[in-house]
Amino acid sequence: MAVSNNSLFDATTALFVNDIIDESEFVALYDNTKTKSPEFQYWEYQKVEMQLQYMTNDECRSDFRVDLADLAVLAEALRIPEKFVCPNRTVATGMEGLCVALRRFAYPCRFSDMIPRFGRSVSELCVIASEMTDHIYNTHGYLLTDLNQPGLHPDRLQEHANAVHDAGGALENCWGFVDVTVRPICRPGENQRVMYNGHKRIHAIKFQSVVAPNGLIANLYGPIEGKRHDAGMLRMSGLLDQLDQPTGDIINYFKFMDFKKNLKIGLSAVGKMYSVCALLRNALTCFYGSTTSSYFGVDPPTLQEYYQLN
Repeated sequence: MAVSNNSLFDATTALFVNDIIDESEFVALYDNTKTKSPEFQYWEYQKVEMQLQYMTNDECRSDFRVDLADLAVLAEALRIPEKFVCPNRTVATGMEGLCVALRRFAYPCRFSDMIPRFGRSVSELCVIASEMTDHIYNTHGYLLTDLNQPGLHPDRLQEHANAVHDAGGALENCWGFVDVTVRPICRPGENQRVMYNGHKRIHAIKFQSVVAPNGLIANLYGPIEGKRHDAGMLRMSGLLDQLDQPTGDIINYFKFMDFKKNLKIGLSAVGKMYSVCALLRNALTCFYGSTTSSYFGVDPPTLQEYYQLN
């Protein structure tokens, strides 16, 4: 049975206090049992729910990419429970979990950098972010993989095709745009050739996306190993329509996914995190629109319509 460093330290201290070991033995045991991880006084900071009460809208938009008033709306749309328990029995509120995930993806940062905002230890922040990522992906991932959605019924697709044609498109039946994006990752310890992209000369994973004129990512296929050709991905995805709007828009809002040193295959669920960022980007498009929707003059659906709350 594994014993924590804290338990070993307490036992060592008890041995010294009871004169079972001398000072030199205590020092030697202390050096071997004390934790090697840096200790942060996270308990000195308020939890994020308290900080939200006096946080400005600009601060909220900077940290979480969402207006302060829209956080509760987003939590409801994502069907986030009021409270959830992580595998290590850490308990967090749904709002706290959502804010942890949004802050984690918003910009490359260490969990220790997030302590002042959340008043949580590094290990707690790690498991909360992972649990929230799993919840969003498992609950709403089908919105990116299944084209049989209310927002993609024939009448709506015809509206998209008309908007593309009216904006100068040569085709009258083009309702979306396909693009393959290459996302750099940290060099893996194994199977490096499989992940290596010769064109970009980096280790990477690839995603294929279909973006509609209303700015939403209608379909996301991947991740696929970086060596695959774009044409091969299209064939593998089963997407028959030739639908180029870059998925770099995801990276503009969730820059964590552009920091390859943190994207370690085998240690992090890189593909799942990218898919969750795509779902969150769609939510932001529902809230605030996008350059694509403005260009084509097509309004995105409401958040409730996209996440099918009605």
